[in-house]
Amino acid sequence: MKQDAIEIFRSAGGQLRMIDAINHGITRYMLYSLRDQKIIESVSRGTYRLANLAPMSNPDFITVSLRFPRAVICLVSALAYHEITTQVPHKVSIAIPRSSRIPSLDFPPIAVSTFSKLEYEAGIVEHKIDGVTVKIYSPEKTIADCFKFRNKIGMDIVVEALKLYRSRKNFDSHSILKYAKICRVENVIRPYLEVMQ
Repeated sequence: MKQDAIEIFRSAGGQLRMIDAINHGITRYMLYSLRDQKIIESVSRGTYRLANLAPMSNPDFITVSLRFPRAVICLVSALAYHEITTQVPHKVSIAIPRSSRIPSLDFPPIAVSTFSKLEYEAGIVEHKIDGVTVKIYSPEKTIADCFKFRNKIGMDIVVEALKLYRSRKNFDSHSILKYAKICRVENVIRPYLEVMQ
């Protein structure tokens, strides 16, 4: 049974939420036994990974994604992932649909923003980080979101992100405007884009 449980973990990329482990037939007793034997380790409350895996490259994103599969990394956290900010996020910024229950997590600290269905679904890109699927908004959608939440994160951060995106990435003003329209900030963004053309 122990070997079966380890194989279930391996087939899931080495990490499982407790609920998923139970759904795969691993009992709570077996989970705790594997943890006590240091075969698995707790990533956060209710989330476990094989102890012999390489250290996680982005444990905060992985923890949030395993605990809240519908959460999408957004705003300053997404800017940092795309390397279009000099800010060091102190919280993991996540987007959830407006109708969802607001998640809570002891660690890492999270900042939750609620989006309409259309805003939430637009621009999601799935990235594999250490075997875990992490949803992160594309750079263009992230910039549109930052303009939408400019009063929350600061206009200086938003303008810096746009400038860094312009200098480091394939500048795609059409995609930015497409997402800006969805986020209802097209008229706010357009003057900034025109200056950069």
